[in-house]
Amino acid sequence: MTVPEFFGCKVFDDRQMRARLSAKVYASLKETIDNGKKLDLSVANAVAQAMCAWAVENGATHFTHWFQPMTGITAEKHDGFISPAPNGGVIMEFSGKELIQGEPDASSFPSGGLRATFEARGYTAWDPTSYAFIKENTLCIPTAFCSYGGEALDKKTPLLRSMEALNTQAMRILRLFGSKDVKRVVTSVGPEQEYFLVDREMYLKRKDLVYTGRTLFGAMPPKGQELDDHYFGAIKPRVQAYMEDLNEELWKLGILAKTEHNEVAPAQHELAPIYTTTNVATDHNQLTMEIMKKVARKHGLACLLHEKPFAGVNGSGKHNNWSMATNTGVNLLSPGDTPYENAQFLLFLAAVIQAVDDYQGLLRMSVATAGNDHRLGANEAPPAVISMFLGDELNAVLEAIENDTPYAGVEKMRIRLGADVLPRFNRDTTDRNRTSPFAFTGNKFEFRMVGSSNSIACANVMINAAVAESLRQFADALESAEDFDRCLHDLIRDTIKAHKRIIFNGNGYDDAWIAEATEKRGLLNLRTTPDALRPLLEEKNIRMLTEHKVYTESELRSRYEIQLENYVRTVRIEALTMVDMARKDILPAIMAYCSALTDSIERKKAIGSGISFGYESRLAGRLSGLADRIDEAVSVLDGAVKTLDGMEDYVAAADFTRDEIISKMAELRSGCDEAETLTAAEYWPFPTYGDLLFGV
Repeated sequence: MTVPEFFGCKVFDDRQMRARLSAKVYASLKETIDNGKKLDLSVANAVAQAMCAWAVENGATHFTHWFQPMTGITAEKHDGFISPAPNGGVIMEFSGKELIQGEPDASSFPSGGLRATFEARGYTAWDPTSYAFIKENTLCIPTAFCSYGGEALDKKTPLLRSMEALNTQAMRILRLFGSKDVKRVVTSVGPEQEYFLVDREMYLKRKDLVYTGRTLFGAMPPKGQELDDHYFGAIKPRVQAYMEDLNEELWKLGILAKTEHNEVAPAQHELAPIYTTTNVATDHNQLTMEIMKKVARKHGLACLLHEKPFAGVNGSGKHNNWSMATNTGVNLLSPGDTPYENAQFLLFLAAVIQAVDDYQGLLRMSVATAGNDHRLGANEAPPAVISMFLGDELNAVLEAIENDTPYAGVEKMRIRLGADVLPRFNRDTTDRNRTSPFAFTGNKFEFRMVGSSNSIACANVMINAAVAESLRQFADALESAEDFDRCLHDLIRDTIKAHKRIIFNGNGYDDAWIAEATEKRGLLNLRTTPDALRPLLEEKNIRMLTEHKVYTESELRSRYEIQLENYVRTVRIEALTMVDMARKDILPAIMAYCSALTDSIERKKAIGSGISFGYESRLAGRLSGLADRIDEAVSVLDGAVKTLDGMEDYVAAADFTRDEIISKMAELRSGCDEAETLTAAEYWPFPTYGDLLFGV
């Protein structure tokens, strides 16, 4: 079959709904999906029957409410379609009640104190805006997840709330501009996904990769990414076969995987989809990460989604391309041919600028993880300081508005490549700035700080909510204005003046920029997760998020606790893994090689005088000294972990992890990596960086 023929074959999408539902039921369901109309139980029953029939026809035997708890991955509990029949057999059935609501155990998922262990009841609720799909032999129904008391225990519920908040405020603005035909504003996202592929047999020989997803030890090989020869290079046959299989599996699930290529680091690659509605894009990205790992196993590979699986080469991010559009297809962040004359675009642009400046702490918080701390600020990722890139044309437009001067325009230069056979084309007026955390790229913003293993839900919740707050303030001012045009002009101008500190079009990797950003502009530089999470509990941020009904205050406090605990637990597992590997693998390997060197010395001595054994003696001495240093570092790290385990306050534990545990891990690694460079390959206990990065 061709791709158009099998695309979405595992999805109960609009094509299936049109074909299997009555016109009345279909129309009612579409009103729910498109305009938020309350779902009628009779409609749910009809949808459930059609969904069940389709799923059984496609080999499904079970169904599950597929949800996204605060673990960062998805969860599912499978129930069979079977029900007993009077004749002793079974029938396959599925009710509207089962479709709408499920009941997983809420006490066994992270709740940050919202639920006690004995308070087990929780609910999953069908999200009809995201299509059900078949995975293996199970019908997966995307759902939200909440506690018995209605508190959100997942990532989807706040995301849907934030989309509704932005829609409410954006619609107020559009009504002021006379857009009577628009019924809804939705945010759209296209998340680019970076990842590494390594040989699975090698992967299984490394405890650090198996337990933590990243290498905790490893000396750089003679060649890394210095030649830039992997980026966009020819894709190796084994990787190409993987990509082809991955595309097919994603296309069957209706995921619009489009672009694939080699990334900068050896063994690193990228997959990018076509953008879609934010909550659907979030579901699709969670599915994509799961399918990437599953397909890798079929090809004898392991897919690494950690933000920094290898020290010394680029880590992996997930560039979150975000925009706003109306249900009539108008992209509200598209400047058009004359952005200076496009007042509606400029107002929405000003709203985003104000939102990013006012709530930069929340944006940084939304991407804060132990893994991302290794990546942000390195040469493949933006710095921890939030700023915005707009490009030459928009910068000139905003300067003209700010200064009330005529807009002179930016010349669209024509590119001439020096050979008549090659085409001539206009240069874009906006360059791409890969060092900017929040960059305008023509008709959307690319939030480049999201880590490769992160759910994109958290980042988009904060973007949506922050922009909704800016639009609320703008709508309040414009709705009460006596002179709309004058007020609009002043609003855009004053917003630019007040928030231009967040705009930076230069090199974000330059140390001078970090100094300017923090010392002169007053921007935040939250380098580590414990620091980056603190804005979540600032009064201004709690007020904004609760007023727009994105979170309750208790939900915010629970997430602060959950994320700090995740940080501590993640680093603790890494530290214990290092202790285990050093004691059981690295130190014995060094001692074995030292023993071999000593044996060589003794053999040479036995032969007689005049035979030199200086090399063996010097090397054995160096390795013996390193072994002592490593042994001491192991004991110190192990002791620090025991101290950590005795700490009950999670804030103090997170600070101790940042200040003490990580530095002691670095000291242990330093000695082990040096020992690797001195130990014969046959003695080193696990695959090296060279093996992993160039072994596929």
